Amino acid sequence: MRRMNLAEVAPEAYRVVRGLEGYIRANIDHRLLELVKVRASVLNGCAFCIDMHTRDALAAGETSQRLFAVAAWREAPFFDERERATLALTDAVTRLGEHGVPDDVWDAAAKHWSEKELADLVVAIATINVWNRIAVSTRMQPPVQE
Repeated sequence: MRRMNLAEVAPEAYRVVRGLEGYIRANIDHRLLELVKVRASVLNGCAFCIDMHTRDALAAGETSQRLFAVAAWREAPFFDERERATLALTDAVTRLGEHGVPDDVWDAAAKHWSEKELADLVVAIATINVWNRIAVSTRMQPPVQE
């Protein structure tokens, strides 16, 4: 059962996170952004966000084959070098360990993104992680479709 509706309890905080969302949607390719959101949501175990972002990705023209493969992207042949670098950075930022983002992961992403694009990508990964933490901690559930 859902614990709270953050938008109702803390509307100003919710607006701030929505503002980040608006920024990244305006600055990152939508299909790639949805792959980032799905990957981070898989790592964080956020069923609500996985449901939302797989549906959004499909609506944006992403294939179901690639969406299913996001869970095992390293082994899947469906992603190009830029997407792989992006997914690796998503993994590293989402799973921030004691030593942060490894240089090789950062350098691979920097080969494919300008400094501004890389900054936007880091903000996008951070933002979906915020949404995941809100949804998981408040026990948001995706709608059941029949």
